[in-house]
Amino acid sequence: MSWLLNLYKTYESNVDRVGEIEKKYNEQEFTLLPISHTTQNAHVEVLITENGEFHSAFVIEKSDASTLIPCTEESASRAGSKIAPYPLHDKLSYVAGDFVSYGGKIKKEEPFSYYIAQLKEWAESPYSNEKVKAIYKYLSKKRLIQDLVEAKIIYLDSKGKLIENWDKKFESLHGEKPPIFSVVTGGQESAFIRFNVYSPNKILRDVWKDNDIYDSFIRYYKDLLSEEDFCFVTGKKEPSTDRHANKIRNAADKAKLISANDTSGFTFRGRFNKSKEVASISYDVSQKAHNALKWLINRQGKTIDQRVFLVWGNKDLYVPDPLEDTFSLSSTPIKTAKKSNTLQEFANEFSKAIDGYKNDLSHKSNVNILILDSATTGRMAVLYYRDLDKNYYLERLKKWHSTCVWLHRYRKDEQGEYVQFYGAPAPKDIAFAAYGPRGNDKVIKGLMERILPCIVDEREIPQDIVKSAFQRASNPVSMERWEWEKTLSIACALINKKEGYGVSLDKEINDRDYLFGRLLALADVLERRALGSEETRATNAIRYMNSFSKHPARTWKTIQESLQPYQARLGTKARYLSSLIDEVASRINIEDFNNRPLSGRYLLGFYSQHHELYQKKGNTEKTTEITN
Repeated sequence: MSWLLNLYKTYESNVDRVGEIEKKYNEQEFTLLPISHTTQNAHVEVLITENGEFHSAFVIEKSDASTLIPCTEESASRAGSKIAPYPLHDKLSYVAGDFVSYGGKIKKEEPFSYYIAQLKEWAESPYSNEKVKAIYKYLSKKRLIQDLVEAKIIYLDSKGKLIENWDKKFESLHGEKPPIFSVVTGGQESAFIRFNVYSPNKILRDVWKDNDIYDSFIRYYKDLLSEEDFCFVTGKKEPSTDRHANKIRNAADKAKLISANDTSGFTFRGRFNKSKEVASISYDVSQKAHNALKWLINRQGKTIDQRVFLVWGNKDLYVPDPLEDTFSLSSTPIKTAKKSNTLQEFANEFSKAIDGYKNDLSHKSNVNILILDSATTGRMAVLYYRDLDKNYYLERLKKWHSTCVWLHRYRKDEQGEYVQFYGAPAPKDIAFAAYGPRGNDKVIKGLMERILPCIVDEREIPQDIVKSAFQRASNPVSMERWEWEKTLSIACALINKKEGYGVSLDKEINDRDYLFGRLLALADVLERRALGSEETRATNAIRYMNSFSKHPARTWKTIQESLQPYQARLGTKARYLSSLIDEVASRINIEDFNNRPLSGRYLLGFYSQHHELYQKKGNTEKTTEITN
């Protein structure tokens, strides 16, 4: 229940933003919904005068289709043939009193009779609104389709009946395909109608954006709610509900987080007699918690293959996201500027950035981490949830970004230029390193879910992920250069999480695997210098890298023999690198110079040796960087 409670608290902390229209990066609008309201994509807007007369109508552009509408418990969860009208805006079959007269098909009873009776109760209640009264007055005349036909919004066939699906044979009657058939998918009868009130003398706020109408329906509907019960979330006795919201991830989402409507199945039978014995949740809490969740997902959630990853604070909505890399979390990316950069220096710099977040967040702010997904179209589950103290969370985040760290060069700055930065990769980039750029969304979302506890709970990175990244980084000929370079630096970060090495070359390390990696890097650089900048083919060291990781002693013999022509071509210019090769090889104990497969430490040695050679600026032995 804690996730529901924290969502409820988030709603209460942001109640001043209810109904405030916001836009996503793709210009799609969203808002923090009032209780007893939901969203629906409308197809036709009908304008009514203040006297309850038809004024005009038009087909709505898809970009403007999202409409905030009042809803009841029944209409919010209606499905199939069940008749449960929305209180104000609804489908044509519900709001048109002349629907049957124009050939509209109904299964049992006429939905309009239920719709207009419900609207009448609201319009005649003490909580009514002048706009609601005007809409009710017009719809009571039962001539909506007639007016829409005359306004050339809805179209009839030669027999005066609604056209179900557009066909070229209707071109002789109506010309080119009318706009209504381009926005609806199930025929004209499924068109969703929203109503607005027009006044020539004053500017009226759109009905679906009018706070007065929100309040009018909320107060009216509150009197109709069911009997009171103890709410398991707040501990208060309030009107309860057993019907909870859907449309959590998007307007077409039918999956629910809370549902117990299967009285003949086994959702609760055998343990409880009634669903309310499992948990009783008040209508107010359910509405506010679900509306806060929808709002947060639109604002800052990440959705991959319908799996939602959400991080937020009750009072401070935005908190550092564990699914971002260090480049994104640092206000100023920590770039390499000097040879003396060390892991400790980086940790200190990133600590300053995290301390900045600490100061920005209020002292009472907790951090919530939530993962949602659905196995079926009707049921959604909370796969992971943590409610953490702010300081505890930020310390865990700081540790991750100070230990799973390496030098990367695959991010771009605001000018679109590649930049180097020290830090931890994002989980989505770890998925790239482990499974390649063609890894599907199911694999990526699964990896992100598995990596999150490593960040938040300090668990070890699963070895299959590390092994997969290691194997791909050891096989550069199977991918393009940019892909290999990105894979290599991320694999080094994962391996270094356990090893704790620095990016700068440590000449005091005598570990066998680290030294073999240095040898491979020296061979690669020597051959690359001999080939020159115009030759782009892979060196022998790169070509044999996969074999070298499995049989280092045997493969090194082959690589060293292939170096001899390039050493001869360079002449005295090869002396420095050749002496380094001899020096590094001499540090490997004779009993360790064998074909036992190399561990991930060889990649760290390989990368650090490359990095060291690149940093020798002004030296005659200067070479190209690994991330050229």
